[in-house]
Amino acid sequence: MAKPKTKFVCQECGCESVKWLGKCPGCQSWNSMIEETETVVKTQGMNGPLFRTQEKAQPIITIESTQDARVRTDNQELNRVLGGGIVPGSLILVGGDPGIGKSTLLLQTSHALTQADLRVLYISGEESARQTKLRADRLGAMSERLYVLCETNLDHIMEAIDEVEPQFLVIDSIQTVFHPSVVSAPGSVAQVRECTSHFMRIAKTKGIATVLVGHVTKEGAIAGPRMLEHMVDCVLYFEGERHHTYRLLRAVKNRFGSTNEIGIFEMQESGLVEIANPSELFLSERPMGVAGSTVVASMEGTRPMLVELQALVAPTNFPSPRRMAAGIDHNRLALIIAVLEKRLGCFLQNQDVYVNVAGGVKLDEPAVDLAVAVSIASSFRDKPTEPYDVIFGEVGLTGEVRGVSRIDQRVNEAQKLGFKRVIMPSKSLKGWNPPAGIEIVAVNTVAEALAAALR
Repeated sequence: MAKPKTKFVCQECGCESVKWLGKCPGCQSWNSMIEETETVVKTQGMNGPLFRTQEKAQPIITIESTQDARVRTDNQELNRVLGGGIVPGSLILVGGDPGIGKSTLLLQTSHALTQADLRVLYISGEESARQTKLRADRLGAMSERLYVLCETNLDHIMEAIDEVEPQFLVIDSIQTVFHPSVVSAPGSVAQVRECTSHFMRIAKTKGIATVLVGHVTKEGAIAGPRMLEHMVDCVLYFEGERHHTYRLLRAVKNRFGSTNEIGIFEMQESGLVEIANPSELFLSERPMGVAGSTVVASMEGTRPMLVELQALVAPTNFPSPRRMAAGIDHNRLALIIAVLEKRLGCFLQNQDVYVNVAGGVKLDEPAVDLAVAVSIASSFRDKPTEPYDVIFGEVGLTGEVRGVSRIDQRVNEAQKLGFKRVIMPSKSLKGWNPPAGIEIVAVNTVAEALAAALR
């Protein structure tokens, strides 16, 4: 009998080694190499069943281009993130912090799909059937078409899928499922990779839309090998602050839609409630006439959002001043501070600068640069901006204000919420007629923007 071979596999990135290493050579993480037994599978030659295929190569022009109809739920925010609805046969990975609401979202989605006469199978590996029933009672997700199974053995899950024949499948979570033939603990790299490949094969061959819930590491990335995100069709991150009631659903990979869309929900006692107008939510507690506070029009996919930017500039007693950013890129903040010092004469070398996006939203587009610059200058000069101004534009290293896209949607959102003036790049006015009832201030440099905003 052949001696079983052992190898050491990193539980963070999946890097393999023949001996134990304290530090993974792939992802540089410490104490992540776990010993696993390597299983040898007999292939029965090149003509065996593992190498036999049912399809033959054919020219691409002869392949029929059929587009599967998406299954739309009554949750418009989820439909927006997925690109219009759930694609039959797709494999979706949902990740998020513990207790953020992943199971609540999927249980509500399962109930919504049962209302569309779809059969749903909910596999729970972390809760019992009674615990799932208690959550369903609280959410009102009761339907005869919703089947619940508490199982972690992959073979038993396959039998349940053949018996129920669902159109929608939820695995909560993939780290708890194990394959009996794989000699390693549940949640290891080998188990996650093997179980995901089985669910991917079922989703593609039977046309079952499958959702996998994935745990995340302390850095916020989905635990397990990086190949897990390559295997699935869509990767969604469920984000949110524990001190706020709203949650953000963001797509970082989507083969059937855009990755720029976000869905916004509010966690209530009855479950997650979608927010149709997030701008009113983020501006509900905005102070009026306070230095360092501005409103920026940002785009998240096709949705415009008005968000409050706050800046605080205070003298420091240390040789190196602090630069802290919450909600925007730290490197982008350093760039804007350098432009203010060099081009506008704002002496910030002995000042601490703190910038925060109110509400905990993360803004990653360059169009927020001008609002950040105006907020910092407003706090530094202790001059408040006009309370009904909206500012957006990209800032260059020479102090110029560059044009941005989709200005019509940004301005219309500002007008809808009652703002009276918009400070924006003059380059973006070409080929566009501003709407009536709102003043447009076109600027070419940061100095012009500060002169218009800080009067």
